[in-house]
Amino acid sequence: MQPEHFALLEEARRSLPEGFKVELSGDTLVMTVGASGIHQRNLLVVRRQFDAHAPLELLPSENTDLVSPDAGKSRNPDLTYLPGEALETSENQVSAELAAIAVELVSPSNPENDWVGKVRDYPLMGIPLYLLVDARQRTVTLFSRPDGTRYHRREDIEFGETLSIPEPFGFDLVTRDLLPY
Repeated sequence: MQPEHFALLEEARRSLPEGFKVELSGDTLVMTVGASGIHQRNLLVVRRQFDAHAPLELLPSENTDLVSPDAGKSRNPDLTYLPGEALETSENQVSAELAAIAVELVSPSNPENDWVGKVRDYPLMGIPLYLLVDARQRTVTLFSRPDGTRYHRREDIEFGETLSIPEPFGFDLVTRDLLPY
C-alpha cells in the first residue's frame, strides 16, 4: 500500500465529524455515517450467537480496521473475530489475515460498499468468511472458500431461516429475531 494512501486515510479520519467512519479500497476512500438502532440491534442478535460459539482464542471486535498493505486495502467491518494477541495494541488496526470472519450489516445509504466493494476486497485481504446481513432485502448471505482473488461459495437465506456457519465457529445462525428496515 502506498504511504500517501495511508496518510490520506489518516487525514480523512481526523477531519470527519463524529459518527462517520472511513475505509480505503485501492485508490478510493469510502466514508459512511453512523448506524441506526435497527442496525445496532441486528448486530447484537448476530454477535450474541457468534460469541456463544467462538473458540476461546478468538475475541470479538467491532469497528476495527483490518489492513492488508499487499492488497492496498483497509476495511472496517461491523464485527470481526481476531486472536486475542492481535488486540494487544493501542492501534485500531490489525492485519486482515488474522480475521476469522468479517460481518457486515448492509447500510441502506451505501449498499454497494458491502455488496460490491467488500465482496471484492475481503477475499483479496485473506478473510476466510464474510457474513452479510441485508435488512433491506431481509436476507443473510455467507461468502466462503476464498482463493486470494474471490470467494467460491455463496449461501443465501431469508430472515427466519437458519444458516450453517462453518468452523472455527461451527453453529447454525438463527435469523428469526432480525428486523428489516
